[in-house]
Amino acid sequence: MKSIKARGKVHGKNNVRRLRIGHLSTFYHTAITMMAKPEFLRGVDAEIEWRLFGTGPDIVNAFEMGQIDLAYVGLPPAIIGIDRGVPITCVAGGHMEGTVLSGIKTLTGFPEVSDIKTILKQFHGFKIGVPGKGSIHDVILRHYLEACHAGDDVSVVNFRWADLILEAVGKGEIAAACGTPALSIALKRYASGKILYPPFLLWPNNPSYGILVTRELLTEKTELIGTFLSAHEDVTSFLRRMPLEASQVISDYVGFIDRDFVMDTIMVSPKYCAYLSLEYRSATIDFVKILKQLGYIRHILEEDDIFDMSIIDSIHPPQDHYNDEITTQ
Repeated sequence: MKSIKARGKVHGKNNVRRLRIGHLSTFYHTAITMMAKPEFLRGVDAEIEWRLFGTGPDIVNAFEMGQIDLAYVGLPPAIIGIDRGVPITCVAGGHMEGTVLSGIKTLTGFPEVSDIKTILKQFHGFKIGVPGKGSIHDVILRHYLEACHAGDDVSVVNFRWADLILEAVGKGEIAAACGTPALSIALKRYASGKILYPPFLLWPNNPSYGILVTRELLTEKTELIGTFLSAHEDVTSFLRRMPLEASQVISDYVGFIDRDFVMDTIMVSPKYCAYLSLEYRSATIDFVKILKQLGYIRHILEEDDIFDMSIIDSIHPPQDHYNDEITTQ
């Protein structure tokens, strides 16, 4: 944990309660927009304490140590935590298809080459950077390296912070990266990189991130979670319906990126919604099988071991918005 990134107080009619929220620096996660525009949280009767982490596995460790109550997490690290007994459950979605394979311009990628195995063969003798071991990006990359029988020829380097991956590409220490859309845009802009394999092909409908809560919070503060998830859905709608305005809000808040950078990041994989769709849940169960094969977990978890849909079902219609068209004007 990088200590407390920001704090925001939202007062309701009842006694103020504390809600400790773990988040990543990923721009399209609704946490960043909520911090930039606290009015999205006006219905949440709690004092929000935001805590920044480098990777999903770091957030799961914080859950395990009782440091946070709710968090934005990729589903693979959450599954790994649940398998080892961390008392957390996924109560909402957020984004699908948030992993991109990018690399230096001399490498060949999609659409010139559509076969992932052919693309990975280019990495013989090269290193690929990826966020922390057990992150969704790490699991997807290692799965493909094993499935394509390229694991022995390619070195995977795990980084605690995505910024270090960008720096490593710029220095020529690694040739490619498997990470977020923001990382792919940063590589394109600052390291003469390009997308080698887009997210909609890499793993269709993969659960980029979801909202995880402790089982204690789920039992004791259902109403509080519900109001937060309503705000979360409002922000995903803001990203879908007003991406230019959302990009400006995020850019102004972060400070060191411009609106076009944020907009390009949002549009790499514009699938935003709070609902736990069937496709989202099915892709998560596929991850369970892969995690078991890779030795990350000991048990085959069922859907009910991972998800609790009771709250999101009460505030969101069964039709999800992941494939809604985004207006870019």
